[in-house]
Amino acid sequence: MKKYYLLLVLSLFVFPVFAQKTDTIHSEKLNEDRIISISLPTSYGKEKNKKYPLLLLLDGDYLFEPFAGALKYGNYWDDLPEVIVVGINQSRPYDRELESDVDVQNGLPIEKGAKFFDFIGMELLPALEKKYAIAPFKIIAGHDVTAGFMNLFLYKDVPVFDAYISMSPELGQEMETRIPTRLGAIKKPVFYYQSTADGDLKKMQERIKTLDVNLKATTNSNLYYQFDDFKNASHYSLVLFSIPNALYHIFGAYQPISSTEFQEKIVTLPSDYVGYLTKKYDIIEKSYGIKMPIRINDFTAIEAAILKNNAFAEFEQLASLAKKSYPRSMLSQYHMGMFYEKTGETRKASKAYMNAYNMDSIGSLTKDFMLEKADQMK
Repeated sequence: MKKYYLLLVLSLFVFPVFAQKTDTIHSEKLNEDRIISISLPTSYGKEKNKKYPLLLLLDGDYLFEPFAGALKYGNYWDDLPEVIVVGINQSRPYDRELESDVDVQNGLPIEKGAKFFDFIGMELLPALEKKYAIAPFKIIAGHDVTAGFMNLFLYKDVPVFDAYISMSPELGQEMETRIPTRLGAIKKPVFYYQSTADGDLKKMQERIKTLDVNLKATTNSNLYYQFDDFKNASHYSLVLFSIPNALYHIFGAYQPISSTEFQEKIVTLPSDYVGYLTKKYDIIEKSYGIKMPIRINDFTAIEAAILKNNAFAEFEQLASLAKKSYPRSMLSQYHMGMFYEKTGETRKASKAYMNAYNMDSIGSLTKDFMLEKADQMK
């Protein structure tokens, strides 16, 4: 927990200036103009057809900078993907309490709460999707009253959001049972994060913890749930603890292969190490709508697993995968050289390494290294 809190604090100093702009959108539902803050990824517009997940922040007037900073920092180390961040300003002259208004009997939005709900789903999201390159994966986040309000999007037959970050939620009518019921019935993958702290009001803590118990009892393989109960934190400071924990929970599958993942999930497999790598990147694309080349370090990790388990035949599959990911680089021919070398065909191995010499260097693979490998086969 302390590590992620430090990560967020550092991000606020390392990235004091974001690719940020403020925009105004007129809402027919609310009959007023709304101010939104937008942070676009550094690579935005540089790659044709590239799309980015969307993070929509309620209480954007004070949640925008901490979230955008944490995402910038995490992306710098390739732990988190680039994300389009949009924050809805709910400070004065707006009233976040009225915009989160729900009926005390049925828990559904009423009056300005209903108009604000429609503004998000029927006006803001379509406008953002029309203007920006947004992937299908969408996240919504809120704090206390807005965290409770955002859960109403789960009540729709087809929820528009794929991930929910609920920090110290002020829960609406019967949400302790209604949220688990909805999450238990959802047919597509959904990420749900919620947090509280010992500095929260006791009546809020009790309901949040009841919801936690009910969610943990929910049996749905499509639900990815995490709950944090922070000690020595207030209702406000828990936000700084929650943000990195929530982002790393949601984007856990995006991260490069770590030493823990290698030791516990990969090297212990009896076979199909290349299949593991392929599935990892398929999950990234299907879960987040992010299509990306396989990282060089992840190729290196699978190479190490193959060598450790003497599964040399898989080098041929790894070479094929490398050719698709980096067709002009020497990576594919290097893996073919390893395949021939480890299966005793040294002449073919030497030829493969020489073929690699004529291609582009990549990572730690250089022309000198390939010449050395080719000479070793003689």
